[in-house]
Amino acid sequence: MGELRREGGLPLLDTVREVHTPEGVALHLPAAGAIPRAYAWLLDLAIRGALLALVSIILRLLGAFGAGVYAIVLFFVVWAYYVAFEALWDGQTPGKRALGLRVVAVNGAPIGWMASFVRNLLRTVDMLPFGYGAGLACSLSDPWGRRLGDIVAGTVVVHASRERHATPPAIASIHAPAMPLQPGEQAAVIAFADRANTLTPQRQQELADIAAPATGTTGEAGVIRLFGIANWLLGRRP
Repeated sequence: MGELRREGGLPLLDTVREVHTPEGVALHLPAAGAIPRAYAWLLDLAIRGALLALVSIILRLLGAFGAGVYAIVLFFVVWAYYVAFEALWDGQTPGKRALGLRVVAVNGAPIGWMASFVRNLLRTVDMLPFGYGAGLACSLSDPWGRRLGDIVAGTVVVHASRERHATPPAIASIHAPAMPLQPGEQAAVIAFADRANTLTPQRQQELADIAAPATGTTGEAGVIRLFGIANWLLGRRP
């Protein structure tokens, strides 16, 4: 599992935290504070309230049977809303998406069902004694702004990047790899070239540095060389 730590051992005022993956790649997670998380929670609360109000109007026409169905719907809206959205919607509820927030594991990996269930189950503790008092106190004292549920579940709420990375210009260079590549490695190089437009230049260079034995170089030159190797693997010739 990756290690979550402060860059350079010093606290960062912008709350960006550096995560080192098992491959040695550094990821930066801008941890979200209590204010944006509170706004996201209020928006989700309004959505759940509107949903319950609409359902109650419809089920009221069914009398006692409708009341029983409403109790079931109430249970799922109160308890399953966060878990289902976070596990199925890339760590985001509608409120979090509107505020540009996302729940991830402390190593930067996507959140799973169990982690989402644990962090939301412990909302009952974070809400004590009232108004998320315990959760707020924990969030303000934790360097990554985590409430108790996040600490136990091993998760952190971060600002999701809203940047749209422009498609990089086509790189027509063709390079043979500096070493023989296994089929899986060849597929990884081609996949890199295919999805590079979704990555920041820094992330492209981080991945290219991992492939330095095949490219023979690092940094921006490594990225260009990696594109050239992908062209070579795809059979493109001058």
